[in-house]
Amino acid sequence: MDVELTPSGTRGAEMPKLARPLMRALFGLGIAAHRLLGSRMRVLGQPVLLLHTVGARTGNARQTLLVCFHEGDDAWLVVASFGGSASHPAWYVNMARNPDKVSIEIGGRKLKVRPQSLKGSEREEAWQRIVSLAPGYAAYQQKTDREIPVVRLTKVE
Repeated sequence: MDVELTPSGTRGAEMPKLARPLMRALFGLGIAAHRLLGSRMRVLGQPVLLLHTVGARTGNARQTLLVCFHEGDDAWLVVASFGGSASHPAWYVNMARNPDKVSIEIGGRKLKVRPQSLKGSEREEAWQRIVSLAPGYAAYQQKTDREIPVVRLTKVE
């Protein structure tokens, strides 16, 4: 199973409407910091990875910094919370539409990965572990009525 686009919500947090050039600059600084600091960069006490996807509509290469949760040596969990917004983040939609064009940078390595949506009890167990490690995610779920997707990224040989 690949990434399944679940329904958007009817309520959720509003994302700040910063000017596009300012957002690009902030994302660029984050990516530079990630490449400089590598595995020392942490958000919510967790490591960060750089996700590479291909735009669902544009076909352009996209990069996004995401908090990740290790699942062994060759798998990571990421959460499509979008701050508790009613809609999914663009990277999640990109991943669902182009699952064969996903890679990550982590620990100084660039790896091709296979994304997979977690469902049912597997998702619930992962969600509980994520919330125990980074309690801020529980607040995101309270802001929206959509089920926040959890995606496993598994290294492809």
